[in-house]
Amino acid sequence: MSRRRALTIVLALAVIAATVVGALRVLADSGGKRITAYFDHAVGIYPGSDLRILGVKVGEVDSVTPQGQHVKVVVTLDRGVRVPKDARAAVVSPSVVADRYVQLAPAYTGGPEIADRAELPASRNATPVEVDQLYASLTELSKSLGPGGVNATGALSGLLDTGAKNLGGNGAAIGDSIEQFGKAAKTLDGSSAHLFTTLSYLQTFTTLLKNKDGAVRDAQNKLADVTSFFADNKDNLAGALKELGTALGNVKTFIRDNRAGLKAEVDKLAPLTQILVNQRASLAEALDTAPLAAGNTLNAYDPAHRTLDGRANINEISMGGDIVTPLNPAVAGGAGLVPVPQARLRALPALPLPPVGTVYGTAADGAIDATGPSGDPAATNGGRG
Repeated sequence: MSRRRALTIVLALAVIAATVVGALRVLADSGGKRITAYFDHAVGIYPGSDLRILGVKVGEVDSVTPQGQHVKVVVTLDRGVRVPKDARAAVVSPSVVADRYVQLAPAYTGGPEIADRAELPASRNATPVEVDQLYASLTELSKSLGPGGVNATGALSGLLDTGAKNLGGNGAAIGDSIEQFGKAAKTLDGSSAHLFTTLSYLQTFTTLLKNKDGAVRDAQNKLADVTSFFADNKDNLAGALKELGTALGNVKTFIRDNRAGLKAEVDKLAPLTQILVNQRASLAEALDTAPLAAGNTLNAYDPAHRTLDGRANINEISMGGDIVTPLNPAVAGGAGLVPVPQARLRALPALPLPPVGTVYGTAADGAIDATGPSGDPAATNGGRG
């Protein structure tokens, strides 16, 4: 009876222990997140393998299940461990003989966290290269470079011999080139902001060209047409350029032979040019009023009598002055008009038509008599009416 009782007690304790372990596992599982990661292969990963972040254990592997061309690995994080939403998984092999573990990266620094039961596809995860794969790659490379590959005709051997001859005795030059390249890289690093700004502007320019692709294509077509025209008329263009060269030679000879005369003529033109510059406002006004004056002249011409008929206010021409006559001598010192004497009249430029009536001009010294101002030079700015 005591033996049966003892057996019953042992079984009860075993059941209680199993229940406690199961409850602890459930409680532990409820505190951490479960993540499923897929790998191309997962050699050396088993249930119970470490799950690490930056080499620190933060959980373990729950299960490893092959599924077609991928391996499904389920891991559980310890309670309170935070992982970023965009985390990746990798199988890490510390050494050739050490156990492998799964590592999540990068470490959490802020932002959204990965969700519970999230899945990481194989395209985001990484696995180490196996030793047999490395050996296979080296074997394949040696075969490709060997007598059965590219060196079947000695091409690789010849390349190596030529390279050895070219590099022989150039160690100092190669070292100097590497040093200068390092300095250039350092300079570029110091000017990275300007370089990236230039690249940004270049990208803007290329984007503009892309957006204006039609216009650029039209410009290229027009340039092609112009180039084709020049190509079709190259003989004529050559002849024209030859004649132009001859003409330029003649001009050069002419300038050389007549340098002094040309300089003198240019010097004479300088005052005239200065006058035109100083009177440019008057010239502009004259050009504006010349068409109207020409039209009025044509309208005033009488072809039957060959005269210019018109009505003029001499006082307006004299800018408000009075006509000076023997009967009106009071304004002799003013700005009026005086009759021009015959001696002065003969000195005035000839007009296409003969003068009709008395010719008046402005007085210079104010001395007048019945026939005009005293002295021949008394009338200036002579005008004909």
